Amino acid sequence: MILEGSLSVKAALLAGRREIACVMIDRTKHDRDTAFIIRTAEKNGVPIRRMERTEIDALAEGRTHGGVLAEAGNRVYQEVGELPDKENLFVVLAEGVEDPFNLGYIMRTLYSAGCDGLLLKKRDWSFAEKTILRASAGASEYINTVLCDDPVQTVETLKKTGMHVYAAMRKDAVVYTVPDYTGRVMIMLGGEMRGLSSSLLALADQNIYIPYANDFRNALNAAGAAAVLSFEVLRQRTETGGH
Repeated sequence: MILEGSLSVKAALLAGRREIACVMIDRTKHDRDTAFIIRTAEKNGVPIRRMERTEIDALAEGRTHGGVLAEAGNRVYQEVGELPDKENLFVVLAEGVEDPFNLGYIMRTLYSAGCDGLLLKKRDWSFAEKTILRASAGASEYINTVLCDDPVQTVETLKKTGMHVYAAMRKDAVVYTVPDYTGRVMIMLGGEMRGLSSSLLALADQNIYIPYANDFRNALNAAGAAAVLSFEVLRQRTETGGH
């Protein structure tokens, strides 16, 4: 596939989670960001091709590439066993998120908040990787992402390691600021259409909810909820020195 734009190409080079066949750069670009991309590519043994802008435009789908492209393979995803071995592991499971833009926004938010891993049900995201990468501002390359054959089994496995599981679900819930998120924590989020499945909800130690200023129940989508909840985790850990 062709990755487009300095941000996407830089993230792919730095994260090292996909093979990069070559980097293509407008021969008239000589700014600091371009110089960094060239140095990083050379360090990683990735060939660099200086090309005419018309050639780059012909290869790109969009017109916001800024004269930087990369020919790359698909993203390599992680296994559960590759998540960091730490006492305060923080992961998020997202179920039912179908839109690649939303998934990209979620990844961007979670990575910014210090989330150690995102769990998703296994599916082929290769058709949307470029969209996810751009929507996530490069974060999708960095955040540990596990594609689970059986999300229920994955949650059960992590619970055995002492992980507390919280589900974003209003029924029988406490306000999201009440729990202690400084230990091993998983937060489960559902998509806007169906929410979390009953099999996953049954594994939650506690349901949590975000109170609104009115009775408009459709105020937050999954990306918005991910932002509120993950930054509460960061707030607690920052205040206690646990992150």
